Amino acid sequence: VQLVESGGGSVQAGASLRLSCVASGNAYYTNCIGWFRQAPGKEREGVAGIDNDGSLTYADSVKDRFTISLDNDKNILSLQMDSLKPEDTAMYYCAYFRRAISGCTHDLRYLGNYRGQGTQVTVS
Repeated sequence: VQLVESGGGSVQAGASLRLSCVASGNAYYTNCIGWFRQAPGKEREGVAGIDNDGSLTYADSVKDRFTISLDNDKNILSLQMDSLKPEDTAMYYCAYFRRAISGCTHDLRYLGNYRGQGTQVTVS
């Protein structure tokens, strides 16, 4: 299993970015995939999760600004980030998540073993 992110960059507050993650292979134990982020000196934060049936979850901090989507045919996970804020500055990672009882989640307690190398987003 390999996950490769792209699309990060440096933008001003209020701008948009679109992150992509190409997944090669499938994590046999889950269909849940999503994004988490980590800023320097801060704890990791789950951002968004998606199931291949289209069920979505978002952290409160990004709800209504970020949109997660999954192209099952191309195995590409995307994160459209609008109205970016300086507090969104972080390294963003795509990762597989284990399935919770309630379904797919971005809760880091369910973070799986496979994740990408990250893509940096800087908002000033």
